[in-house]
Amino acid sequence: MAVERERLDADVLIVGAGPAGLACALHLSRLIAQHNASGSKPELSAENIYVLEKAREIGAHQLSGAVMDPRGLAELVPDWEKSAPIESKVTDDAAFVLTSSSAWKMPITPPPLQNHGNYIVSLNKLVKWLGGLVEKSGVNLFTQFAGKDLIYEGGGIAGVITEDKGVDKDGKPKDNYTPGYELRAKVTVLAEGPRGSLTKEMVSRLKLDGLNPQVYGIGIKELWETPAGRIAPGYVAHTLGWPLDSSMYGGGWMYGLPGNRVSTGMVIGLDYHNPRFDPHEAFQKFKTHPFVKRVLEGGKLVRYGAKTVPYGGWYSMPRQYMDGGLIIGDSASLLNSQRLKGIHIAIKSGMLAAETVFDALKSGDTSSKTLAAFPRKIEESWIKKELWAVRNFHQGFRHGLYAGLFHAGIQFVTGGRGLIDPMRTRPGHEEYHKLNGSGPAPERFKGDGALTFDRLTDVYHSGTRHEEDQPCHLVVADLNVCATKCVTEYGNPCQYFCPAAVYEMVQEKGQPRLKINASNCVHCKTCDIADPYEIITWVPPEGGGGPNYEGM
Repeated sequence: MAVERERLDADVLIVGAGPAGLACALHLSRLIAQHNASGSKPELSAENIYVLEKAREIGAHQLSGAVMDPRGLAELVPDWEKSAPIESKVTDDAAFVLTSSSAWKMPITPPPLQNHGNYIVSLNKLVKWLGGLVEKSGVNLFTQFAGKDLIYEGGGIAGVITEDKGVDKDGKPKDNYTPGYELRAKVTVLAEGPRGSLTKEMVSRLKLDGLNPQVYGIGIKELWETPAGRIAPGYVAHTLGWPLDSSMYGGGWMYGLPGNRVSTGMVIGLDYHNPRFDPHEAFQKFKTHPFVKRVLEGGKLVRYGAKTVPYGGWYSMPRQYMDGGLIIGDSASLLNSQRLKGIHIAIKSGMLAAETVFDALKSGDTSSKTLAAFPRKIEESWIKKELWAVRNFHQGFRHGLYAGLFHAGIQFVTGGRGLIDPMRTRPGHEEYHKLNGSGPAPERFKGDGALTFDRLTDVYHSGTRHEEDQPCHLVVADLNVCATKCVTEYGNPCQYFCPAAVYEMVQEKGQPRLKINASNCVHCKTCDIADPYEIITWVPPEGGGGPNYEGM
């Protein structure tokens, strides 16, 4: 039986209220205001721009390190320094190589890790601030609504179906059942961040893949309150080495914030070989290093979060346009993996998308022919210059840290080319080495409850909340694979790569069974990325569910 849905029509629908989506909405509203003030035709309206956000409020799902290059924000909001919620200007930075007991400071901080002129920000606060500007411009912002399905029309897209609310775990309507909306738009802009569920499905369906498959890293972060004087506000430290071995890509950080607060975390490439490697455990061990422990010891954990980042770069970009649609920001692989920075690029991509959409609305032609101007605008902007210079960066680390550093050096002097251009790669989940049943499963990390923590304790500090009686938003295509083939071949890596204790192998009648604790999910999408059989699909839960990265 077909569900009757209320239909709403818009000129532009933006899915995702992160830096890219909000920049697109804000810039487009201003272009429309200038257009109308000049008396030009057709008359357009910012009220016909809709922004969908699945979080319970703007910014709640925004997690980042985050040291921001202000270039993009300065173009979007020229007087941003007067009102933007900046934690601190970077006052000093350093890079360290860690062994298990010592920290060697590099005599010169590598250029990609030099942050003078940049700013430490809470992405949660920054996005809330941008959201306020967007609302004042007349754009309609809808929180607690997730895009469940795209509306396909011809060779492109024509809008989104939002998720049904008030459905129980068996898929049956509850007393408060409300069917999702049919939101149709002349142009739909996907700004979902890394591994967006709609973007993933559309790229596959319309065959929009780039030259290389996308590869990802997982960032795990904690916010601490520490005793006074441990680290200066504005100080940025990055680390390589321990507890990661030389076959792995990744590193740690500590940023000093005002009010005796410290942001600390690790980012780890999801293309490691050991399927029993636990990124969350590695981060907890990182905090026990004397270099980190001296800052955090005696302090208090305030917040926790985890998020994936797209590492593939220029050669992993999907085709970003189709009839009636664009892909922007992290969803479009617009992140500099060498600098570990994407906020400025996301904002700029949103602005370029806004200019493309504005021209399409004026002409009345929102076909791919018109929207193809978007990648051309990227090519002509500083985005291309920045990303082209690092187009082979992450690929160079496929065979380990030392090979990666060698390639990075060659790429630096050859403008990003390196020894091979393009360097090819493959999805991270294909890098696992099979265990074939060898060795017992390692004991799970418990933490000491003061400096280090188990995953459930950290999830508590993420503010995660879901409606318990709803369909599981982590869809496993074949549970038999988890209980048989995956047990022997890979030892069920979902138990290890998930930073939120969502996946758990239990015994039922003497046989292994996968238990999914979906209410723990922090929406990092690691499972959708790192599952070796590609049978886990992350779909949006009921709108409003998920983490609350307040102040992160």
